[in-house]
Amino acid sequence: MESEARASLINCQTVRFGIAAMAAFAAAGSLGCFQPVQLGGLATPAAQQTDNADRPLELTSPLKSVINKDAIVRMVVGEVTCSGTLIGDDMVLTAHHCVSERDANGRVIEQDVAPEDVSVELGGSHLPWGEVGVRAIVSPDCGYERGEGDIAILVLSRKLVGVPTITPRIDSAPPAGDPVLAWGYGRCALSRDPVHLTARNSGKIDSMYRGEFLGQAAVCPGDSGGPALTLTDEVVGVISTSVMDADETTLGLTHFTRLDVWRGLFAAATQISAGASPSELPPFRSCKQP
Repeated sequence: MESEARASLINCQTVRFGIAAMAAFAAAGSLGCFQPVQLGGLATPAAQQTDNADRPLELTSPLKSVINKDAIVRMVVGEVTCSGTLIGDDMVLTAHHCVSERDANGRVIEQDVAPEDVSVELGGSHLPWGEVGVRAIVSPDCGYERGEGDIAILVLSRKLVGVPTITPRIDSAPPAGDPVLAWGYGRCALSRDPVHLTARNSGKIDSMYRGEFLGQAAVCPGDSGGPALTLTDEVVGVISTSVMDADETTLGLTHFTRLDVWRGLFAAATQISAGASPSELPPFRSCKQP
């Protein structure tokens, strides 16, 4: 495992929210940043809002120095930033609440943003070396804010060459008690580093439920959508919500969306990547899982 801490950009003091998509967005949407909020121990989305979502872009792609963790990417969706994982040369796994539409007051609307409103940044260091657009969002008809269905797969506007991917485990659930490591581009209010990929202090899977598993992780706003990796670097979950404070070292109860209950979603994304139209496919957005 890698020990280097990574962080995400924010220009005003932020509270470490839990679920990757910042529940306080509604109250602070017009301000361009989050004000300190007392969470009271509640899990909240781990997405991050910022008035300066861009990292400086490094124009030269350092492909010869690409490492496996470069498969973990940062997403910018308007004023919200999240994390995601390249699971194919043109597919990114993330949290559904990261790509939910919001009204003028920052409240979540139960529909997805337009694919062209999403930008995926490549490169885990302080300077991304590239970015790519999105042509389709494959998501269930739930999980727009949190909870069941907080998973989405982005089909990119082009295939990436020379960039690593990480395999998702969708054939079975990870066993309770197994250790997982959360990764993301989040940044807590007390963090000193600028935006970059961070391996979060994490523990083992404490409990397993129908659509999610729970464990302890030190998550920051902006980590939403990032992967939960096994010791063999398989993705088994997506960071959804967490109990957070302003300190990036504080462990909190974190909710991870399971992948194995959404096999139909992965199958649909694969077919859309290959050129199929969503209207040609069997229904795949239902939230009624067996």
